[in-house]
Amino acid sequence: MCSWCWGFRPVWNQVQQVLADKVSIQYVLGGLARDTQQPMPESMRLVIRETWQRIQQEIPGIEFNYDFWSDCQPRRSTYPSCRAVIAAGFQGDDYGKAMLYAIQKAYYLQARNPSNNDVLIQLSAEIGLNANRFETDLFSKTCENVFKNDLQLTSDLGVSAFPSLVLSNKDSNALIHIDYTSSETIVSSVLDGMKVSAEMK
Repeated sequence: MCSWCWGFRPVWNQVQQVLADKVSIQYVLGGLARDTQQPMPESMRLVIRETWQRIQQEIPGIEFNYDFWSDCQPRRSTYPSCRAVIAAGFQGDDYGKAMLYAIQKAYYLQARNPSNNDVLIQLSAEIGLNANRFETDLFSKTCENVFKNDLQLTSDLGVSAFPSLVLSNKDSNALIHIDYTSSETIVSSVLDGMKVSAEMK
């Protein structure tokens, strides 16, 4: 539910295609905004709407459905969607990625609110999950523990912005600069980082 992550998605897909057989790609859920039932303040709504507009200006082809702001009751709460990715992943790694994309489409294109658990449960059925199992897993202690581990790993890696890419090996971690319009610069940075790491061994 980070709009810059949505903006990064096309380039990220290209990066993965190039690097899939060269690196092990691990998704880590960074949290972003804690659980709350409080409506999002109007000032924050304005800031996020303006961020959407800025992303559309800076990244060609990125779409947003601004009906979200009139059709939904926004909350600054992204933890539920993080748990949903984890719960979906319990039914298969590909389902975790499918849930991530379903959440993004629901939020940015379909004017549906993934801060709401009922929306997440609907999405689980739409992507072919066992919705009853998903609902159980979503509120389980196991799911919460996995999420806490991801939050800790995010902190350990020094990540403070989303999206972030970290090239990690046994000895070190290196943040990779995000380029929202070119996969080539990211791929080059990763390959250069792998080369340096190999030379140091």
